Amino acid sequence: MNSPVFDPMQAQIDALASEAPVPASRLVPDWLRSRFREPPSWSPEFSSDLAWDVSSRPLVPAAVLVPLVVREEGLTLLLTLRTSHLHDHAGQISFPGGRVDPEDSDAIATALRETEEEIGLARRHIEVIGTLPEYQTGTGFSVTPVAALVHPPFDLAADEFEVAEIFEVPLAYLMNGENHERRSAVFPNRTERRSFYAMPFEQYFIWGATAAMLRNLYHFLRAD
Repeated sequence: MNSPVFDPMQAQIDALASEAPVPASRLVPDWLRSRFREPPSWSPEFSSDLAWDVSSRPLVPAAVLVPLVVREEGLTLLLTLRTSHLHDHAGQISFPGGRVDPEDSDAIATALRETEEEIGLARRHIEVIGTLPEYQTGTGFSVTPVAALVHPPFDLAADEFEVAEIFEVPLAYLMNGENHERRSAVFPNRTERRSFYAMPFEQYFIWGATAAMLRNLYHFLRAD
């Protein structure tokens, strides 16, 4: 018997974050390099998704790339839409990335390798500028977000098994609290109501772990 399908777009909108945007002066390459080089004192809003029972299976180390594309009109964030048949996060919008392999030297190596495998983005275009705090997903992964500037021109080639679409969203849109929705719903096979962030953009619905990590980036960039 198949499990019920959860549609996050049907979840109740409880509130808009309505917080001030990150100043435009901070959404430029030089400022971002400086921020990650000398981070301020700050506290992440999120460290985990749904509770994970580590006694049943330890968390799996993973890493994702947070690819900030340097465009003339301003930075954009490159994201992927996962294919609908995948076991984890099927049909969701995600950063490129995946689980750590034994040959990976660190989380950065994982993020770069997975990005190249998933979307064909060559490493020569990627300038890693730092990492954000680990985030634990409800599917049992401990994810390190690796922030990077991506320098065009570059070619992309999606892994058709994992990636249905590759697209970009203006970073200024995502770093504006006015565009952050707080939603809640009762998930399939659970009794408690769960609250989560969503950041709808055009036909794309960004939510879950991706939205949580973006909220952490938002707080990191706003901190004084």
